[in-house]
Amino acid sequence: MRRRNRSERGEGNFGCLVGLIVMLVGIFIAYKMIPVKVKVADLRQVITDEAKSAGQHNDARIRSAILAKAREVELPVTDDDITINRTSTNIHVTVDYTVPIDFPGKVYQWHIHSEAENPIF
Repeated sequence: MRRRNRSERGEGNFGCLVGLIVMLVGIFIAYKMIPVKVKVADLRQVITDEAKSAGQHNDARIRSAILAKAREVELPVTDDDITINRTSTNIHVTVDYTVPIDFPGKVYQWHIHSEAENPIF
C-alpha cells in the first residue's frame, strides 16, 4: 500500500480561507450598495409617478416632489440635476446625479440616470 502525503489527501485550508475572504468582501459591498439601490428605486418610482400625473401637475410641482423625495431618502439631488421637457403630447423627466459611497481607502462615485417619459392626458 502506498502512503499519501497531506497535499494528496485534499487537505487545503488556504482555499477555504480565500473563499471566506471573498465572501466577506462580497457581503461588505452588498452592505454598502443595497441601501443606496433601495433609495434610488424609491426616487425612480416618484419620478415615474410624477411623469404619469403631468396632466394635473405643472413643472414646478413635479420638480418640488422629486426634490422632496430626494431629501427624504437622503440622496444628493439638486435642482440643476432635474430636467423636464414638456411637449403638447408628452413629458420627459430626467434626473442625473452622483451618489458617493464610502469604501475603505476609496470613495466610489456612483452615477445614477433616471428618466421617465409619458403621454400627457
